[in-house]
Amino acid sequence: MASNIIGVAISKNNVKIRLTTERWYHVSENHCELAGSAFQVLESIEAPDLIIKGLSGELLSLKEINKRYLVVIYRETNKDGFIITAFYTIHLKQLLRKRKIIWPKKH
Repeated sequence: MASNIIGVAISKNNVKIRLTTERWYHVSENHCELAGSAFQVLESIEAPDLIIKGLSGELLSLKEINKRYLVVIYRETNKDGFIITAFYTIHLKQLLRKRKIIWPKKH
């Protein structure tokens, strides 16, 4: 059974990243502060402040919002990609530990 798609963002690698209802349910149930923020999650992929390579091949897109970072974890495949989860953090140094910055926003 195919998941319904809530929205699609285009990553910095020009890959379509899907946000499905199943993944959005996971995000909004486990991180209730993001309920109603699907647009911000998609925007974080299209206009991030930073992209970090994850420890298992995933990508972490970070966007600073109100002195916190919205972290969107997603995976790109050959054809498209999908959002795994999203959450807010203030612990940027902890996220950067053992991870490589692969795209910094130009100021």
